Amino acid sequence: MEKYQIKFMPDQQVIEVEQGTSLLKAASQAGIFIKSSCGGKGTCGACKVTVISGEAKSERTGNLSPEQLSRGVRLSCHTFVEGDLTVEVPPESRLQAHQVLLENANAALLTETSKDLLTYYGYHPLARKVNIRCSEPTLTDNASDWTRLSLELKRVLQSDKPLTIPLSVLQTLPETLRQAHWDLSVTLTDLESGYTVLQVEPANDRTCYGLAIDVGTTTVVVYLVDLDSGEIVDKQGSYNKQAQFGDDVISRIVYAVDSKENMAEIQKAVVDTVNALIDGILERQSLTSQDIASAVIAGNTTMSQLFLGINPRYIRLEPYIPTVNSTPAVSAREIGLRLLPEALIHTYPSVASYVGGDIVSGALATDMANSDEIILFIDIGTNGEIVLGNKDWLVSCACSAGPCFEGGGILFGMRAMPGAIERVDIDPESLDVKLKVVGKIAPVGICGSGLVDCLAKLRKAGIIDRAGNFQLEHPSQSARVRATEDDKEFVLAWAHQAGGDKDIVISENDVKNLIRAKGAIYAGIRSLLQTVALEIDMIDRIVIGGGFGNYLNVHDSVEIGLLPDLPQEKFEFIGNSSVKGARLALLSQKAWNEAADLARKMTYIELSIGTTFMDEFVSALFLPHTDLSLFPSVEGTF
Repeated sequence: MEKYQIKFMPDQQVIEVEQGTSLLKAASQAGIFIKSSCGGKGTCGACKVTVISGEAKSERTGNLSPEQLSRGVRLSCHTFVEGDLTVEVPPESRLQAHQVLLENANAALLTETSKDLLTYYGYHPLARKVNIRCSEPTLTDNASDWTRLSLELKRVLQSDKPLTIPLSVLQTLPETLRQAHWDLSVTLTDLESGYTVLQVEPANDRTCYGLAIDVGTTTVVVYLVDLDSGEIVDKQGSYNKQAQFGDDVISRIVYAVDSKENMAEIQKAVVDTVNALIDGILERQSLTSQDIASAVIAGNTTMSQLFLGINPRYIRLEPYIPTVNSTPAVSAREIGLRLLPEALIHTYPSVASYVGGDIVSGALATDMANSDEIILFIDIGTNGEIVLGNKDWLVSCACSAGPCFEGGGILFGMRAMPGAIERVDIDPESLDVKLKVVGKIAPVGICGSGLVDCLAKLRKAGIIDRAGNFQLEHPSQSARVRATEDDKEFVLAWAHQAGGDKDIVISENDVKNLIRAKGAIYAGIRSLLQTVALEIDMIDRIVIGGGFGNYLNVHDSVEIGLLPDLPQEKFEFIGNSSVKGARLALLSQKAWNEAADLARKMTYIELSIGTTFMDEFVSALFLPHTDLSLFPSVEGTF
């Protein structure tokens, strides 16, 4: 097949691809990642590029206007290479650095909580390093190298647990022993089932490290942890490069199961994301991959299966069954992570298709399974995953909120990147707007926390009614409230104030989408409470996890009916609970075993069965709710 050169502007990046390759895929091969919320189906319009010159064939134009088409604007997912091309990728089409939550405002408190939990579970990392000296062989002491090494290790470790060595390490053992003059540093995996030798090298005092990794749908976070002290040495986060195949897990499943090539491509994307973060950390710390002996990964069920290259097809098909809930540890070599080749990668167990290892990890980090209090743990994203309970019982569910809170399905919606509006204040009389923008630059869109703020402020200013309908006859007569041919909208930033060439608005359709999203979360909470016959005021603590949750304004979230109307002191933001639980398991064998028990202990409630969830959902499609008695602090503001 013919090959052609594609030049991407303004990067000046040139790549050669085969005829018929989509511009979306060509850009990815060039290291330029383009938004594709729909997973390349041509429906979202996020992947727009401009063909400056050359031959390309477009099979779908989506909602592109005649004027855009005349300028060469095309959907990169459905435009295919037919000759040499020059293509411009505009800023608004690019996946850029996200505002990744590495820690939160309550860092000191959470660090103390983590230390308390580590004390409770006991310090026993999943890997360790020991220094030993083996006796040299002689004609009369002619035991094999492995026998000699294993006997000395068992003596130093003072354990009768089985001890094994992989073939790859065994193959280099003879020369290593002799070059080291029998003074050795041995790195081992240390599990209840036994020890595995990961590396044998000349004696040294280098520290042994591990990784705690949160593989999220939107972002990936890596902690480098000193396995000797338990301290977090470094941390780094980035967007998940799988985003080029779709914003949500369903889009990615659809893409992955289309072909073996797609499956390999989407797995490589997330492994590459993690490896890039590891490389950055290693460079800053002057370390090598040989210094990392273990990793614990927490992610939702789909992300975990995609990370391991396991087909996720049946997660999205009724009756929604994952391939596996508890995954055996695999070596870094098997999946291409840049650690010690034989280092074991431990993946957090899941509960069900839509309550994954990230939620189990978060539940472990909140210590709800050992609490007398009734705790409601919520992680809000494309799915709202919810766990309710205490040491005696735990129930969980997942409700599809859709991509609204991550900017999907919103006219000017975007993720928490530079230029995203994250806070909104609207003067009720003049309708003047004050904005807080990520990166303190001109706004280009609005992210989830900004949308929650905006919805609350629109309702409070009387711009929308409780059903989300716009009130065009606002007393202010402000030009910000207006009708278009297709919709009604409110102007958050005029074009001359924005980073693009258009007014940034929130439309009535956006508002209705947000009401549906918040309604799904609240309906999930109410459904769990009904399952166990509890009232909302019986909840002792509400713990909110995740990147989006950490930036929520509780007052505004209650005003729109996203969160229950409970005293402010009952709410706690735990930040990235997924990576915190991963670190805890990395440093404590008992905690890791507890995680497996926790996953088995959680009762999963399938909300699609029966009418409870749908009844609650319909009731929640108002601001804050159909039943105002559920929101006494808001009721008096109408």
